[in-house]
Amino acid sequence: MAKRDYYEVLGVAKNASQDEIKKAYRKLAVQNHPDKNPGDKAAEERFKEATEAYEVLGDEKKRAAYDQYGFAGVDGQNQGYSRAYADFSDLFSGGGFSSIFEDLFGFGGFSGASSGPRQSGPAQGQSIRVNTEVRLEDITGDFKHEFSYAHQVPCTACNGTGSKSGKASVKTCPTCGGMGQIRQSSGFFSMSRTCPTCGGRGSVIDDPCPVCRGNGTVRKNQTLRVTVPAGIESGTDIILHGMGNAGANGAPAGDLYVRINVRDSKYFVRQGADLFVQIPVSMTQAALGLDVTIKNLQGEDVKVNIPSGLQNGKIVRVKGQGLPKYRNENSRGDLYVKFRIETPRHLGLKAKQIMKQLSEAMGENERPNPVPFTEE
Repeated sequence: MAKRDYYEVLGVAKNASQDEIKKAYRKLAVQNHPDKNPGDKAAEERFKEATEAYEVLGDEKKRAAYDQYGFAGVDGQNQGYSRAYADFSDLFSGGGFSSIFEDLFGFGGFSGASSGPRQSGPAQGQSIRVNTEVRLEDITGDFKHEFSYAHQVPCTACNGTGSKSGKASVKTCPTCGGMGQIRQSSGFFSMSRTCPTCGGRGSVIDDPCPVCRGNGTVRKNQTLRVTVPAGIESGTDIILHGMGNAGANGAPAGDLYVRINVRDSKYFVRQGADLFVQIPVSMTQAALGLDVTIKNLQGEDVKVNIPSGLQNGKIVRVKGQGLPKYRNENSRGDLYVKFRIETPRHLGLKAKQIMKQLSEAMGENERPNPVPFTEE
């Protein structure tokens, strides 16, 4: 039977990237691998065909020869099925090598990942991250912020030892012999996975605590207060050492990363330490000019001068009325005030008469000439 086009076999376009080719092959390999389809000759043939196609299209030089000369350009260069069994490392590199073994056999890990027993002694607890939100108005100065989170803490029933007696009685795990992993074979492959008895620690407790089941830790909700620096940028982490998950069997705790997210203000827009706000003014205020008083982000009064003849969209800078600069509270950004001129929608008779007189006095043209278009 004639060979199918390699691009057709993998189901990719001829201009597909190497990443797309690799993903297509991985999908076919998972679906048709002989160890996942024992006795299915059709699946085995599809696996062979896909592997042969990938050996060519996954190699830039072979692919170029195939594109130019077809099968004649690559005949004799493929090892196909036998190579696929001998060496999967390059076929699945960069694509989550262990994940394909999880897909194929139901467990992860590749032989050689661990060649000796695990280090003695309990491992440090995991570091964790929590997200909390503050207002833009809050960060005009340092302030205390309260939040709640859940983490693992030492079990009080066993004093964190994991032992019912309160005195740690540790022995080598009988399942893995202290390795922390057990090895399994499937066809041509030898795999290792985390030991289900000791959870990878390599040791077990003789008399496990009934509360924590021998882990030495239990889950607890806790409320903390953290100092948030003025002008902090959204997405910044504040690190609290030793406030993460407690380690198993008395090991030290990990760290807590508190991610600060700054909520947008209704009126103020932030750019670094600078703030932008929009203020409406009347036609007469814009024409005559005057000093107006506005509120800054802290709610304090700030005087802003409107020059006579103000045009719509004009921006006036007020120095030092922005946010404190992060980690440099003595320096502040600026406040930029954008003015929007509002045209009155409803005029009384007297106001209309005055506006008409003003128009006549200014010699306004009823047939204005066009000007270049600009966006505000």
